[in-house]
Amino acid sequence: MIKRLMKYKYEIILGLITIALASSIIISIKPIPEICDPNSGCDVTLNSAYAFTLGIKNSYMGIIGFSAIFLILLSHIKNPTHKKKKVITFLLVLGSAIAVYFIAIQFFVLKAYCNYCLIVDISLIIALIFLIISSIKNKN
Repeated sequence: MIKRLMKYKYEIILGLITIALASSIIISIKPIPEICDPNSGCDVTLNSAYAFTLGIKNSYMGIIGFSAIFLILLSHIKNPTHKKKKVITFLLVLGSAIAVYFIAIQFFVLKAYCNYCLIVDISLIIALIFLIISSIKNKN
């Protein structure tokens, strides 16, 4: 069972990235009142100063970033290379670090959380953990 999962590790990671991408798209295109109750944690989070980086909505950046990872993963699945593997690893590490930062902001600064944002963040972190575990298993 574990060996079978490891055989499809990039497909599994692609699925997790697809979940994060879909959540980012929902946050970007749906009006906040349609995805969260007014004054809920989601509303507070998506209307906070932390919802933007350099004046750009984080969900827009997420769409760009997750689309890039998605395309690199698809390319790697069809034609694996060592360079693509390193890029995927780097992007998952970077994305997971950003995800941990945003989770910390929600829980410790805003004291409010957005379910869609957590789906994005947790999907990224799980993808990285899965990549690390599969890399360790492949070495053994």
